[in-house]
Amino acid sequence: MPKEPLLEVNNIEVRYNEIPAIFDASFKIEAGQIVALVGSNGAGKTTILRTISGLLHNTKGEIKFLGSKIDGQLPHHIAALGIAHVPEGRGLFGKLTVVENLLLGAYTRKSELEITETLEEVFQLFPILKERTSQKAETMSGGEQQMLAVARGLMPRPKLLMLDEPSLGLMPTMVDKVVDIIKIISKRGTTILLVEQAVRDALELADKAYVLQNGRTVLEGTGEELLNSGLVKKAYLGM
Repeated sequence: MPKEPLLEVNNIEVRYNEIPAIFDASFKIEAGQIVALVGSNGAGKTTILRTISGLLHNTKGEIKFLGSKIDGQLPHHIAALGIAHVPEGRGLFGKLTVVENLLLGAYTRKSELEITETLEEVFQLFPILKERTSQKAETMSGGEQQMLAVARGLMPRPKLLMLDEPSLGLMPTMVDKVVDIIKIISKRGTTILLVEQAVRDALELADKAYVLQNGRTVLEGTGEELLNSGLVKKAYLGM
């Protein structure tokens, strides 16, 4: 029997106030992959992530995680299955400290020992956060806040980590750091779904990638294949 994909999105439609935002989007993710969704502003990338995590609901099609349908479930139920969503804009609690934000990311876990172990793993990956455990999130730089948002997403030890525009608004040196961290997270075994405006960076990272246009999946392939695609070069790489 062929192995089930970790995540399957099959022909979904999503509406905002009866106005379709996603018309017909499909893709799948195998365990261990980095999969990128690329496209212009308004293509529907963020809407798809919000639908997977249960913040929005599809009106057609289905979403399956580990072979079971999850569309229509509540966000906290989906999170408990092993899907973590690092949203665009980071979604931190600014008045809370670094460690308080991290512990909120572990709310689905029961073992205090495992939470402590994961905190140490996160601090190894993001040493700056260990130095700032008592600092309020709102007082950190944009790059530091992005590190905290990704670290919080790792606290539940997700099977699938969804990253929405992790490089948005960051200086080039910090973008490079984010790219390096995504590579490390992937090598440690976490499957990643990446939405990113920096199309070249996303495709260079991706094992598999999908192009969204006007709410539809219009192209798919390996990251390398899409980097060499005439459509991608013309529309997104300025070539």
